[in-house]
Amino acid sequence: MYYPRWLTPSLVEACRDHPVVVLTGARQVGKTTLLRRADPFRSWRFHTMDDFDVLRLARERPEDLWAGADAVVLDEVQKAPELLSAVKLAVDRRPSRRFVLSGSANLLLMRQVSESLAGRAVYFVLRPLAMGEIRGVPPPDVLERALEGQWPPEGIGPEPPDPVPLLLRGFLPPLLHLPSTAWARWWDGYVATYLERDLRQLSQIENLVDFRRLMELLALRSGQILNQSELARDAQMAQATTHRYLSLLETTHLFERLPPFAGNRTARLVKSPKVFWSDPGLAVFLSGFSDAGELRRAREFGGYFECLIYHHLKVLAELLPPPTRLGFWRTRDGKEVDFVLEQGRKVLGLEVKAASRVGYGDAANLRAFLEDHPGASGGMLLYGGSEVRRLGERIVAVPWTMLTG
Repeated sequence: MYYPRWLTPSLVEACRDHPVVVLTGARQVGKTTLLRRADPFRSWRFHTMDDFDVLRLARERPEDLWAGADAVVLDEVQKAPELLSAVKLAVDRRPSRRFVLSGSANLLLMRQVSESLAGRAVYFVLRPLAMGEIRGVPPPDVLERALEGQWPPEGIGPEPPDPVPLLLRGFLPPLLHLPSTAWARWWDGYVATYLERDLRQLSQIENLVDFRRLMELLALRSGQILNQSELARDAQMAQATTHRYLSLLETTHLFERLPPFAGNRTARLVKSPKVFWSDPGLAVFLSGFSDAGELRRAREFGGYFECLIYHHLKVLAELLPPPTRLGFWRTRDGKEVDFVLEQGRKVLGLEVKAASRVGYGDAANLRAFLEDHPGASGGMLLYGGSEVRRLGERIVAVPWTMLTG
């Protein structure tokens, strides 16, 4: 089943203005399906480097792949990075020609790719499905309005869904039609394929068992500050190896480091990033949870719920023009706001609580953030209840499902 993606209009618009559009994202996220099903891309010539004949042609006579075509999709291009020099030459010779390059590696982090396309390409990341994309509804404008200081009206809406099944399943398209008994088995195959095939195409890994252990330790730290020295010690790895493995996880879009927000550059702020996985279902699986009761009682549950919110914040933030950055705010004395959305000079603080009820005390960190940043648009407390409730002049508590459309 094809789920229309919120990112598609941005891709179409970018193709009008740029000769090369790069679409990356984790394996199985739906890149190929989008490019084969969505207009206008489904009418373009399509080649995938998963086809050995195409891969050989890409390496030996790449210009034959687009001979006689003005619009071309090249899929899994990370397998043939030498192809990019030919793409550069093709668009320089005919600026009207259009390419979409897709792959399961972040091409911006692959030096030979980003250098080849400098000044010619724009980059997009397709993330796992948002809940609104699954339901077929348009993206909500709650973040866009909040950045302008416009808050949703107070009132009681429908009860949000139980997040536990969502966290156990995840948001990759193949999972949506599997029974709950098959989710863990599917994730196990996904990780095995990643370790045994995808990783080896990008880098030499000395020990896949060590790499998987690092993934599991990192999953248990979801939503936490990353202490790389502690992680290396727990994984019994050298610091340099740990750093390289983290970079590989980022390059393949499975893991992300959320940077701290430092709008006023004060020295009292924590400077280490926070740990997030691109799909909360992968983090939950790697942590060893497959039972709803165990997950609900887990001390790490708050971090996984935060990962669910992070996923939807990233999907929405990347739709907003101009480019919108996501970070977090934490002082050395322990005050923390889970997320900070920054669009130009507009700033919005976002706190996350899984609880179904919140009060004024739950907004203490948001108030501290707004005192430190008086020019911010305000603060939003995303929680597990159904009521939109004002907790201050510029602070509002809203159901987390307002992010999902």
